[in-house]
Amino acid sequence: MTATIFLIQTVFGFYILAVMLRFLLQWVRADFYNPLVQFLVRITNPPLLPLRRFIPGYRGLDLASLVLAFVLQLVEMSLITLLISPSPSVGGVLLLTVAELLKLLINIYLWGIVIQAILSWVNPDPRHPAARVLAQLTDPVLRPVRNRLPPVSGIDLSPMVVVVGLIFISLLLQDLFGSWAGLR
Repeated sequence: MTATIFLIQTVFGFYILAVMLRFLLQWVRADFYNPLVQFLVRITNPPLLPLRRFIPGYRGLDLASLVLAFVLQLVEMSLITLLISPSPSVGGVLLLTVAELLKLLINIYLWGIVIQAILSWVNPDPRHPAARVLAQLTDPVLRPVRNRLPPVSGIDLSPMVVVVGLIFISLLLQDLFGSWAGLR
């Protein structure tokens, strides 16, 4: 059963990550001519194009991507809970779905900022597709902190502040969802 759960999490996890990245990159208006972004577009277009006929965007947000990510996460959580428990609670599965999507969102930004900080130590080519996508993705989160926190001796501390904030939010959400799960 553990191997089956691993397989379900892996297959669904990679595709949900791709859909969530596509949503976030559209939200931050990333360069869609970037080869990495084009890859995400190609692998997520098959389910998204038909879904967009029924779910329009709203103020530049691709709601179809969010709905697809939610449905895929819901299917994953349902399959896993059915393997673990013969009669899962619908509310519990919905709560797990929302919690997992929020955790994924935080992890995308957390790892994006960490990778970008590590890359800054080796001074990568700013025109490299991966460096550009990371910068475009993380800039909306880092910019407000950079505007308020000046560099100290030429060192930008905003990534550290944002990472600490993301971990704090993650722990708060974990406590919140944990207390809700305890009420079932």
